[in-house]
Amino acid sequence: MMRRAAAVVVLWMIAFPVPAQLDQISNRDASAGLKAALEKGAVYSVQTLGRTDGFFGDPRVKIPLPKSLQTAERMMRSLGMGRTADELILTMNRAAEAAVPEAKALLVDAVKKMTVRDAKGILTGGDTAGTEYFRRTTHDQLRARFLPIVKRSTEKVGLAQTYNQYAEQGARFGLVKKEQANIDVYVTEKALDGLYFMIAEEEKKIRRDPVGAASGIISKVFGAIR
Repeated sequence: MMRRAAAVVVLWMIAFPVPAQLDQISNRDASAGLKAALEKGAVYSVQTLGRTDGFFGDPRVKIPLPKSLQTAERMMRSLGMGRTADELILTMNRAAEAAVPEAKALLVDAVKKMTVRDAKGILTGGDTAGTEYFRRTTHDQLRARFLPIVKRSTEKVGLAQTYNQYAEQGARFGLVKKEQANIDVYVTEKALDGLYFMIAEEEKKIRRDPVGAASGIISKVFGAIR
């Protein structure tokens, strides 16, 4: 893996101009720093979200009922049926928490498959260039892995099946957005959004304060391109 990453960065540094500070860093350090930063963000996000209350306990990523069901939620609560709505919301978030650990291997594999262009874009790109790389290269595969896990979780709640039936009918008449017509698809996409959000937050933190990063090599490389 290191040889591959090193080769990518060596070719990139030959093919493209680099900041003076980064030019003084060895190819091995540059590749190690980039790899460490990407893996750090990915592992942090998976560990943070893939546990009890990873989604449910964090208002930044907590999954609410789809907008198409929120009117019904308010009505249910006014009729003393808030417990049913709470159960569905909890189940959706627990489903996301169960699915996220599936992401770790794919995210790490994405690091191994970096191209020259990817490396250049990540090292000298915007605050979330690494996150966008992950989203571009892992979204579809992660969606395929998350969906069956989410489905197994939501099947435990009868209201999920009821919602799917009514929402799918509503979607045919344009009353419900297509992406919200199936609760499992909705939760899967929200889980992915939460995952990439967490990766982005960690990436921004590293770029903003590379000296405070856990790894010295991350600090060295990202500190040079600030």
